[in-house]
Amino acid sequence: MMRNRKIGHNLQFLAAVFVVSASAVAALPPAASQKNAQPSGVLASDKGRLTVQLDGQTVGHEDFEISASGAGWTAKGTTELKAPQSPTTKISGTLTLQPDGAPITYDWTAQTEKTNGAHVIFANGVAKITLQMQGARPYEQDLSFGAPLIAVLDNNLYHQYAVLARLYDWSKRGQQTFPVLIPQDLTPGTITVESTGSATAAGKSYEGLRVSTSDLEVLLYLDAGHRLMRLEVPSAKVSVFRD
Repeated sequence: MMRNRKIGHNLQFLAAVFVVSASAVAALPPAASQKNAQPSGVLASDKGRLTVQLDGQTVGHEDFEISASGAGWTAKGTTELKAPQSPTTKISGTLTLQPDGAPITYDWTAQTEKTNGAHVIFANGVAKITLQMQGARPYEQDLSFGAPLIAVLDNNLYHQYAVLARLYDWSKRGQQTFPVLIPQDLTPGTITVESTGSATAAGKSYEGLRVSTSDLEVLLYLDAGHRLMRLEVPSAKVSVFRD
């Protein structure tokens, strides 16, 4: 079921073409003692705006926030893209996570001429997906993974790479493999993540992290606290950077 080539194709598709695929929230209850405290775990609060460029031309922006939510976390973002000779596309995603970064639920919507969306519930390594496309009956599908710690990397929602940078075990470093889901494409697969040490981009120094499949490489540039500052897909001439 793990189709690396399909995953590579779709990650490149989201980076270079900017066309969105037509493809009872189980929230963690807040504990009274945790309402004003940040939960423990691998994640950290972050908020910002990302600029998306294709071959040096700005084609969109993403506003995102990663914040504590009860005993867990919420990562949400909204991207607006306007590729040449294409209508404006607006994509929103909200991901709830356990303290260790394992997903609990995910909701996405995409608006162009029509509005499509889906709700995903993760439990015991299975993603239960309910897809709702405008003018059609809901479609349900279950996708199975080998472990509950699944990386969610959806089309055109780049802040999710900031979550991935937190899932990476920096104390071990080296190559680490994660099951991955691209919800808008209903596509499962695997990715390999590896620290590249000190890296330079746009004249600045960062901590580098390489995300790769069999046919695609995405480079992440992080600050000293492992916050995502920049993302590049060299083969597609795509750059995403924090404003």
